[in-house]
Amino acid sequence: MIRLDRDDGLWIATIDRPEKANSLTARMLEELCDIAEDAQTGARALILTGAGKVFSAGADLEAAKAGLAVSPLWERLSGAIARHPGLTICALNGTVAGGAMGMTLACDLRISVPGAKVFYPVMKLGFLPQPSDAKRLVALVGPARAKMILMAGQKIPVEEAQAWGLIDRLVEGDVLAEARALTTDTVGAGPEHARAIKGLIV
Repeated sequence: MIRLDRDDGLWIATIDRPEKANSLTARMLEELCDIAEDAQTGARALILTGAGKVFSAGADLEAAKAGLAVSPLWERLSGAIARHPGLTICALNGTVAGGAMGMTLACDLRISVPGAKVFYPVMKLGFLPQPSDAKRLVALVGPARAKMILMAGQKIPVEEAQAWGLIDRLVEGDVLAEARALTTDTVGAGPEHARAIKGLIV
């Protein structure tokens, strides 16, 4: 249920469980971890996206009850994405919620279709966010807006999230095609050149 397409240095990982709002099982999360870790040496750019109208609702309900909501796999995934030496893009084909926010926050760029929402209902559900998620969220939107999401439990429209700095671009049309276009220069460059430029930024 994780589809991986490889195209000359560009890897595209698609969460493909639209009938369940692309909610993640432990097996799917492990697959994403493996892809993100392998991509560090195998891909010059990595795109994460989803099938259907929702990017991901986070942990599958039954899996969450079995402990997936607090699994170290989430931190393993976001850490691997953040360490990627090339360009990473989250192409939101729809709403992102819960633990799936971690992989979104870890990407270099976040682009989205209009009309989607971002939310992370850890306060309501009684869980803590992964430590790196909170830090990355604060770095992007500041402490007050991070509290709006994590403590007030607000569902933020991507149009507002763009004004906050959480979403980098809204795409009217094919969000995956736009993500592909954004990777063109990095995929065409030498990996050491991309690594050096990224190192100057982060």
